[in-house]
Amino acid sequence: MTKTNEETARIFQEYRVLLFSIAYRMLGEASAAEDMVQEAFVRWLQADEQAVESPRAYLTTVVVRLCIDQLRSARVRREVYIGPWLPEPLATEQHPELVATAELAESLSFAFLLMLEKLSPRERAVLLLREIFDYEYSEIAAILGTHPASCRQLLHRAHQRLGEERRRFQVPHAQQEQLTAQFLRATAEGDIERLLGLLTDEAVFIADGGGKVKAALRPIQGAKRVARGMLGALRKWFPPDLQPLLAEVNGQPAIVGLAQGKAVGVVLLELEGERVKRIYGVVNPEKLHWLQERQIRP
Repeated sequence: MTKTNEETARIFQEYRVLLFSIAYRMLGEASAAEDMVQEAFVRWLQADEQAVESPRAYLTTVVVRLCIDQLRSARVRREVYIGPWLPEPLATEQHPELVATAELAESLSFAFLLMLEKLSPRERAVLLLREIFDYEYSEIAAILGTHPASCRQLLHRAHQRLGEERRRFQVPHAQQEQLTAQFLRATAEGDIERLLGLLTDEAVFIADGGGKVKAALRPIQGAKRVARGMLGALRKWFPPDLQPLLAEVNGQPAIVGLAQGKAVGVVLLELEGERVKRIYGVVNPEKLHWLQERQIRP
């Protein structure tokens, strides 16, 4: 018995968000995540129905294994990436299903996604599937082609690698909005003193231009250097007709720069209490497809 169009459409709608959510967190790249999801559905459509007991299990297995292969080749590509690599930003206000819980929202943050970069592809898969998406160890073992005990060991190793980084201070969303708005005003007005007042002494500014847009090739550290570097970078990056606005990106308030209806950059803040600990700036145009004006609402 072959799959009907109605059945195919129903299953696609039922699992598309889950599969994209897993793939994006695995890769940190929305475009690549979409490719993984499409490829998984193509393989599912071509698979022998007798061999597929559960579409969810089959599709998750294909996506995770494709992502593991992608990560292994991505490590090689990132060795020649120009400047710091940052994840591809997602406009999540129009996609509430991606941040339906506080844990899902936190796991979309740049801080969390960059933390995952310290893990091997299999460690990353186990941590995400177990702690973010609530898969059982038996399910994860089947996905990875191993044993539940091995999955527990992979998760243990992941926790050891991450250490205290996994315990992050939760900043209320309203406070994030307030500090981001203050940061936007200070940078828009070029007020370096106000900007310094918002930064921790050990603040870090990380910019991803990918060699397409001129950006610092190394993170800038220290409040004074960050404030000067941030204001200088914004003058270089953004055209005079820039429209800066606040929007939800990766589940948190962010500053998006629009010019002629297109996103030309995004700035996200990582907070520590009432101060800014890290600033992430993405201006690589290849990473801004998900931040076009049609997806951004002020």
